[in-house]
Amino acid sequence: MPLIKPFAGLRPAPGRAAEVAAPPYDVVTADEARRLVAGRPWSFLHVSRPEVDLPPQTAPYDHSVYARARDNLRHMLAQGVLLRDPAPAYYVYRLSMGAHRQTGLVAAASVAAYDDGRIRRHELTRPAKEDDRVRQIDALQAQTGPVLLVYRARAEVDALLAQQSQGPAEVDITAADGVRHELWVIDAADKIARIGAWFDAMEALYIADGHHRSAAASRVAAAGRAADPDPDPNQADARQFFLSVLFPHDQMQILPYNRVVRDLNGLEPQDFLRRVAERFQVAPEACPVQPAHPAEFGLYLDHCWYRLRLDAAHIPRHDPVRRLDVSLLQEHLIEPILGIADPRRDERIDFVGGIRGLAGLVDRVDNGDMRLALSLHPTSMDDLMTVADAGACMPPKSTWFEPKLADGLVSHPFDAAADTGG
Repeated sequence: MPLIKPFAGLRPAPGRAAEVAAPPYDVVTADEARRLVAGRPWSFLHVSRPEVDLPPQTAPYDHSVYARARDNLRHMLAQGVLLRDPAPAYYVYRLSMGAHRQTGLVAAASVAAYDDGRIRRHELTRPAKEDDRVRQIDALQAQTGPVLLVYRARAEVDALLAQQSQGPAEVDITAADGVRHELWVIDAADKIARIGAWFDAMEALYIADGHHRSAAASRVAAAGRAADPDPDPNQADARQFFLSVLFPHDQMQILPYNRVVRDLNGLEPQDFLRRVAERFQVAPEACPVQPAHPAEFGLYLDHCWYRLRLDAAHIPRHDPVRRLDVSLLQEHLIEPILGIADPRRDERIDFVGGIRGLAGLVDRVDNGDMRLALSLHPTSMDDLMTVADAGACMPPKSTWFEPKLADGLVSHPFDAAADTGG
């Protein structure tokens, strides 16, 4: 089975992409989604966050949520807002945010490769979120939220994608957040074959974002195999692949994933700082601290910033997980001093994506919502791939990727127009 394959995508009709494109379902709250769909009847949030069309008190996993998603998708199809491409294709997808630009490939990735560990993960998943994505896929009979994958950059792949994206894009829109989204179609048989061969030769792909979506795709595929244990080998089953966008590792941009904590674990500020100083060098700073190096952190407390540097003797260089900044901060400050042993479940801690900047940390503390904030140096792509290659898992909220993919530009349907390319 190929590592990736082309597919006949479900896309906005010509000229409709700006009406359809929406932020990923999991980066907006239900209230934010309701505000974003105001005056936008064709926003893909009506599919990815269908609770926007239901009473506010509706439980997020109620059966009516998935039924509404199905009905909304069918309505967009019936009205010609979304159209199915006539033949399998790959799609070049470019994201531009300020001076940053990354160019990747939209493809269907192999569930078998995911199950076998060739598509490598670095995070644990939560059953409730997996269940949610399984029910969404089953209701839609399509995958609409792409998994963000990374491959170790190969010059020939990058050169072909650059060449294919030289002409006018089929989609060229700028979202409300200023991110530009461009899309080109690759449907020439020779180029499809060349791309497939290049990726088949790769040792591994890496999940950057979308662990719950890929885990859900695996479960949907397993259910399909159980229902039809002897499928026709000449008919590709779309359920055995999942929607993905693949970027070279050297074009990815990881921002820090910062922390805010609700209290000082019963300590007075001076006692807290004294205990921090037992493990870190602590230096007051006049300006907000964005760490410039690994093992360096910013601390915001009582309207003051401090720069924290962990002594090198505390860094286990040969352990790919424990040497991460998120691990060092957890092991030397958050757990022993603030008493938070399980940041996945402890409600005293929250996480702030780096796109919100240091001002987002200051706001959370100064408005009384949180007591202190901690800024981090971003995790590197090399660290992410090293952890995944080791079959290990990162701590929660280790990476924040920007810019974000848009939902709705390309979806992967399971209908009778079976994908036969690849």
